[in-house]
Amino acid sequence: MEKIKLDIIGLSSSHAQSGSFALVLGESHGKRRLPIIIGMFEAQAIAIEIEKITPNRPMTHDLFKSFAGNFNISIKQILISDLREGVFFARIICEDAQGKTVEIDSRPSDAIAIGIRFNAEIYTHVSVIEEAGIVVTDEFEEELDTMVTTDEEEEDAPIGSPEYLKNQSIDGLQKLLDQSLSEEDYEKAAKIRDELNRRN
Repeated sequence: MEKIKLDIIGLSSSHAQSGSFALVLGESHGKRRLPIIIGMFEAQAIAIEIEKITPNRPMTHDLFKSFAGNFNISIKQILISDLREGVFFARIICEDAQGKTVEIDSRPSDAIAIGIRFNAEIYTHVSVIEEAGIVVTDEFEEELDTMVTTDEEEEDAPIGSPEYLKNQSIDGLQKLLDQSLSEEDYEKAAKIRDELNRRN
């Protein structure tokens, strides 16, 4: 069955489902986008790896990577394998030291959170993107490029909002970052890290 390579285009809070996030995947060589609604925990797990934030304690997906590494198991590919009644299904394609390949069923959010920790490529079947894919215009593409990992309209938005962060000193931002990491608030930490990176 023919497969299409996907890239992570954006991660944003979902206005359709409170407490959920929209993970947008896009064709590597095309205009179709595949939006997948995922939970907050999985969104955090994907965001902190994209932002290269190191948590104080290993998250579940980091633990999986450590476990797999100690048993010489690598993740070769993530496959968004099916769409049934509006629900996406995925498979994690693993390989051991002897070259044996095993496919493990997974939710797409967990599969991608694990896959990006192994730099594994993401694919889907043509049938899946033909059924659920969205063809985007150049204007919508620009909007996707501005997606952030959190919703600035949430209750804690004043502290994490761009306006608040712009008024903080470098030392102040670093203290906020340290505090967010100690509290394991990785959403806020990602926003603070973005502001620090903009100033460097």
